[in-house]
Amino acid sequence: MTTDQYVIEAEGLRRTYAGGFEAVTGISFSVARGEIFALLGTNGAGKTSTVELLEGLAAPDSGTVRVFGHDPYRERAAVRPRTGVMLQEGGFPSDLTAAETARMWAGCTSGARPIGEALGLVGLERRAGVRVKQLSGGERRRLDLALALLGRPEVLFLDEPTTGLDAEGRRDTWKLVRTLREGGTTVLLTTHYLEEAESLADRLAIMHRGRIVTAGSPAEVTAARPSRIRFVLPEGVAAGRLPLSLRAAADGRRIEIRTHRLQQALEELLRWARESDVRLDGLDARTASLEEAFLEIARGAAQDIAQGSAQTETAGV
Repeated sequence: MTTDQYVIEAEGLRRTYAGGFEAVTGISFSVARGEIFALLGTNGAGKTSTVELLEGLAAPDSGTVRVFGHDPYRERAAVRPRTGVMLQEGGFPSDLTAAETARMWAGCTSGARPIGEALGLVGLERRAGVRVKQLSGGERRRLDLALALLGRPEVLFLDEPTTGLDAEGRRDTWKLVRTLREGGTTVLLTTHYLEEAESLADRLAIMHRGRIVTAGSPAEVTAARPSRIRFVLPEGVAAGRLPLSLRAAADGRRIEIRTHRLQQALEELLRWARESDVRLDGLDARTASLEEAFLEIARGAAQDIAQGSAQTETAGV
């Protein structure tokens, strides 16, 4: 892929806050035109700090950011009209209605969509006359998204876009994001919902302590983790009877096999069950999920913290 096909490019990004806390530690990645790219990570991983640099809300302490080939902080006039931004918290005047809020925002937006169209995209057309303070938390998030879409953005930044939405609202938002992508919009989102990232993202990066620890398509990220097979053995059938080649963890009659060769292991298990005349109740086989990959990284983070605390205590003795 050539450089002009990337609409977002970050190289060696660093961001440090007062007191010396480094929230973003030299990360690099690119986002292609028409791609949905997700940034994931535990709380404090540096996701929002990174997105703020891409949006031009702050300048990096070192490294470079390019959006459409421009520095979004120093060349804001060249970038801002082509981007839409949905922050974690909109902070709108509570006494304005949804329509009045959108109209106010449209007045600051070049080539804004009609207000009714923007509210209709997010399912708020029937709530246009309701004051912001009377909207539910999920409806306020929909209003945030409507305002981000007013300018028909080429690049859309979504920071936790479905927080506060119910299951139906979340699915509707996913559908809208996919439609925008099909229309050529590039989307960069952060989310705590791993199912959301797995469903939407063409590519993703998982951050930990300001660094990107793994990146790729959801399939690539999960491919390095083992698949699992679960089932329950009948009474009187010991786990020790399973073939040695199937490494199994047993909890009574409940068995879990983890493997990087799912098809072969499943074939071997079923052959053994047939030849041994054993029924495998609750048989379930599946590849690793993004959630498992994420939790593995989170566990590593917790271990790092615990080891660091232990080292500090030892140093203080």
